[in-house]
Amino acid sequence: MTNLKKMSMFFFTMVLALIMLAACSQEPPSSGGNKDTDEAKGTEKPEEKDNGEKDKYAFIFKNTGNPYGEKMMDGFKDAIEELGGEVILRSPDQPTAEGQIQIIEQLIQQKVTAIAIAGNDNDALEPVLKKAMNQGIKVLSVDSAVNADSRILHVNQANPERIGRIQIEAVAEMIGGAGEIAVLSATSQATNQNLWIEWMQKELEEPAYKDITLVKVAYGDDLRDKSVSETEALLKSYPDLKAIIAPTTVGIAAAGKVLTDKNLQDKVKLTGLGLPSEMATYLENGVSPWMYLWNPIDVGSAAGYIAHALVTGDITGALGESVETGVFGELDIVEDGDGTQVMLGDPYKFDADNIGEWKDVY
Repeated sequence: MTNLKKMSMFFFTMVLALIMLAACSQEPPSSGGNKDTDEAKGTEKPEEKDNGEKDKYAFIFKNTGNPYGEKMMDGFKDAIEELGGEVILRSPDQPTAEGQIQIIEQLIQQKVTAIAIAGNDNDALEPVLKKAMNQGIKVLSVDSAVNADSRILHVNQANPERIGRIQIEAVAEMIGGAGEIAVLSATSQATNQNLWIEWMQKELEEPAYKDITLVKVAYGDDLRDKSVSETEALLKSYPDLKAIIAPTTVGIAAAGKVLTDKNLQDKVKLTGLGLPSEMATYLENGVSPWMYLWNPIDVGSAAGYIAHALVTGDITGALGESVETGVFGELDIVEDGDGTQVMLGDPYKFDADNIGEWKDVY
């Protein structure tokens, strides 16, 4: 009996222990305590995380180290952040299509919402940009266009015809309507540069310019050292050269330095498209009587507004639509060859009288 009693007490103790253990392992009634614990660990429901994600807007410029491009990207960044998006800014080391293609492939993998690009080549980017659009990415070009099949629309910093013609009008006035002139461009594939040069050549066909000869179109590839070398080569090859037109901010600054160093301001005139901050010295010393540009910050900002409108569905990029562009207000989407574009405005004239107001701005 004693052994039986001991065994009964043992089993009773074990059962009681198991009951107590099971009771301790049960979760208490929900009172919000677990929610607080989960939040403290950073646990979120998937749908809440998805809803909190920002659309990613990428801007690709031609190459790194370009002050004009840096200002444009600043404007794009400010606009997108103001509109609530996330910004990715990328540029290849050299102004090549191959470098931009690699970046676009990476952005596709990152699942960006939109890509704005200043193209290094009109056609070479088409396959990769089509790939991006086929995956739902909104693609637009800005400043330097890609072909119409490679993007939804183009953001044109100014009317290309006016940009080209006004530079010939300017140089003709500077040299008295006669003499040899040359163009120092960016790259031979730069679509914006090439279009402006076409309009320069059309303007030169006018009878008023019969005594002006375009002797050479040189390419500095938007690299400072190469632009310096090309300027020096123009001066050596054409000793009677009267003027240089450089429709590129890198090229015009490089040419300005060469002409200043050689003390040629009274012999060779310079005009084109330049940043006020970089050209102030050459406007003030007479190397460049005047030059033109638009505000690249505003151009980048407008591209940001337009990219956002594409993403939200406010526009599709179709002919006849209108779009809010920030500082430029509401503008119409107009024809651009086989595609569409938004044209932002005429270039602005900078000279010695007004450069002081602008040289510290950009």
